[in-house]
Amino acid sequence: MTRKEFNQYIQEASFQELFVTEMGWNNPKGMTDILVSHIDEIDYEMEAIAERNGFQILTCLVEKIPTASTCKKIDIKLRQQAHDYICIYIEQQGFHHQWVAPVNKVEKRDIVTIEYASVAQAEFLYTKIPDLSFDLNEDTTIMDVKQRIQGAFMVNSEKITKDFYAGFKKEHTQFVKYITGINDEIADDKKNKEKQWYASVMLNRLMFCYFIQKKGFLDMNENYLRDKLSMVQRERGENEFFQSFYKGFLIHLFHEGLNGHQRNEAFLSKYGRIPYLNGGMFDFHDIEKMFKDIDIDDEAFLHLFDFFDKWRWHLDTRITASGKDINPDVLGYIFEQYINDRAQMGAYYTKEDITEYIGKNCILPFLFDSVKKTTSEKDFKEKGYIWQTLQQSGDKYIYDAVKHGYTADWLSLIPGEIAEGVDTTQPQLLERRSHWNERTPEPFNLPTEIWRETIERFQRCDDLLQKITAGEIHEINDFITYNLDIRQFTYDLLLHTEDQLLVEHFYHAMQHVSILDPTCGSGAFLFAAMNILEPLYEICITRMEEFHQKNEKLFVAELEEISKKYRSNIQYFIYKSIILRNLYGVDIMEEAVEIAKLRLFLKMVAVVEVNPRLDNLGLDPLPDIDFNIRCGNTLVGYATEKELDNDLNYGDMFAKQEFKDKVELEMEVVARAYEQFKDLQLTSQEEASEFKESKMQLKAKLSGLNDLLNHKLFSSMVSDASISYEEWLSSHQPFHWLAEYYHIMHSNGGFDVIIGNPPYVETRKINYSLEGYKNRYSNLYAYCIERFYNLNAQASRCSLIVPMSFTSIRDYELLRMYVINQYNTIYTSQIMR
Repeated sequence: MTRKEFNQYIQEASFQELFVTEMGWNNPKGMTDILVSHIDEIDYEMEAIAERNGFQILTCLVEKIPTASTCKKIDIKLRQQAHDYICIYIEQQGFHHQWVAPVNKVEKRDIVTIEYASVAQAEFLYTKIPDLSFDLNEDTTIMDVKQRIQGAFMVNSEKITKDFYAGFKKEHTQFVKYITGINDEIADDKKNKEKQWYASVMLNRLMFCYFIQKKGFLDMNENYLRDKLSMVQRERGENEFFQSFYKGFLIHLFHEGLNGHQRNEAFLSKYGRIPYLNGGMFDFHDIEKMFKDIDIDDEAFLHLFDFFDKWRWHLDTRITASGKDINPDVLGYIFEQYINDRAQMGAYYTKEDITEYIGKNCILPFLFDSVKKTTSEKDFKEKGYIWQTLQQSGDKYIYDAVKHGYTADWLSLIPGEIAEGVDTTQPQLLERRSHWNERTPEPFNLPTEIWRETIERFQRCDDLLQKITAGEIHEINDFITYNLDIRQFTYDLLLHTEDQLLVEHFYHAMQHVSILDPTCGSGAFLFAAMNILEPLYEICITRMEEFHQKNEKLFVAELEEISKKYRSNIQYFIYKSIILRNLYGVDIMEEAVEIAKLRLFLKMVAVVEVNPRLDNLGLDPLPDIDFNIRCGNTLVGYATEKELDNDLNYGDMFAKQEFKDKVELEMEVVARAYEQFKDLQLTSQEEASEFKESKMQLKAKLSGLNDLLNHKLFSSMVSDASISYEEWLSSHQPFHWLAEYYHIMHSNGGFDVIIGNPPYVETRKINYSLEGYKNRYSNLYAYCIERFYNLNAQASRCSLIVPMSFTSIRDYELLRMYVINQYNTIYTSQIMR
């Protein structure tokens, strides 16, 4: 097909002829009309125009191309009728098309779009046509088609983010040079840590603003920051603009605009319509409190905006021909590169496939155990609904990679010289397996696989299928043992059950599960946890709505919480619930904590569309998660009441009891203040004015409690005058889990799920001392393992990445024995890179 022919097809929107005549697809079978109703009060009528092995091509005429968040809502309902599809949205007036395809990104279903408003803009789509085409006589399965589409629609984000970071690093270096008022007596900017840190703070804030301005949240102006900089420079010396852009406009935009909810005519004339964000990101930073005379020359912003304007900023996932599209994932990559320069702190970035694997095999089994305690036991019995569902599933929950090229009669399909080596009961086995080290060809092979590995994989599929169909798998832990798709299985159970109690108890279990990454970095594991919980929240809410339609007495309170208290949308509610109720993280690097919070906020804003007719442009205030994601030293401080009691064993008994009573009282006060603060954020916008007062009270109470505990710990750890209290605070950065998370450590006995990648650094390289641990180790990760056990609740789950030394080196024998003694069940997986 020539480019001219392709242009003719899309110009006329002749998509059925394009797919069937030119690209080797088949005409649709059966019913071709699909209705997806009540998506933001709009019905979407779709027509199936082609199919291949059950994969459907749909078209849909629309008045306006749906946004990415709308496409996601459509997908939730559409997947029940067309699970695998490409949907082409066609505007009825004008020429504007959008191709939408769900793809699996590290086991998570995501929406990818290709959009164009002219024939010229469709050039990039034309380059994808060969990947979407099939030969007439080509023998394919649904897995082949899905793999082909997946490859065509996946975004090469790694190259884009690398290109972005190369420029970003230079801009960061330049930006620091324009900052004044922070330790100006230090001549070397690289040694001025506060100035470097503040440059990161400002660039993080400005990147956030670039993302939201491209979506229209800053006065409906995609070039808001650039235009306001020009306005300040144009009016320099007039009105109130006597100062730099930073002092005269930007810092007020942050503190009084995005972080303040009061609006008047004077404010609107200067800043336009912008949302009150809350969240704490635009509040006065510690550095801004420390240095009152900070200023940044306008030239810094001119350079930076020139760089930012070269890129296309998107809060959703899309493909364009520019190769300049970036989404919030770039922030994780920036942090990855940043910590590569700080490897002495033992921080290493963890890729999505690993965080997802660890997260799902830890979080989902815990939720099943929680539901099993509260719901009807009949569902969990060996012949109950849950295990009957698995027994009748065939190979559905065996991962695609495991069963690639596999069929039940595989032995009769592979070459004879390979098949003759399968039977181990016959003589001359080595001779019969003489070809088993040769590379496996298509269609049987995985990349780099040899026949020996392929045969072993096929035999594993045989064994798994036998166990599934025989009903031998009837424990949730077996999904870990046999590496089955626990995420899809969980989703399908909630999708198809007719037992509203199963949905109710699973939903409540999700709302109460506490998930901690004690060394969280930029939040890779927290994002994995959110990605695991999000579709389960979605399907539970969908099913609750269905049950409520049949019986209005069911799920009244749960659905009222969504409909009455959140103006944005259900997706926003889900993210806010997960972030406030489920996610907790601690890291010793302040910069890492700030990036983690920034990424979580962008995830929320991404699912909200600007609505100028609504208050706050239709956006609910972001949650303030300063008390969920914290900065401090995970290894130093009081984790449990027992640890505190151990330090109170000496001295006057009455003084000891008095101190303990005072601390316990303060902890209860802090816990109540935290619950009040969190509850305020889970209520309506009208109560937003109470946030700041509540936060100030909580910070003050927590600061006083920490001061008590810090002095007690200092007196226990330092017996001479070798170091002052202030020096000790700076070097040790103590973090008292018992105080910071009293509501979890005391009421719940600890966290339900702990996941993460602890630091790998030799203890001789750290500048703080470690006291109170059962054993002495040469590497920090070993101390982390011991510490994390003390943070666990009963019946909790913990999953960590550790070096091979944990299992293989004599020096860590005590650590291995500690783990074996403390945990009932241990799984190990070796990851090869």
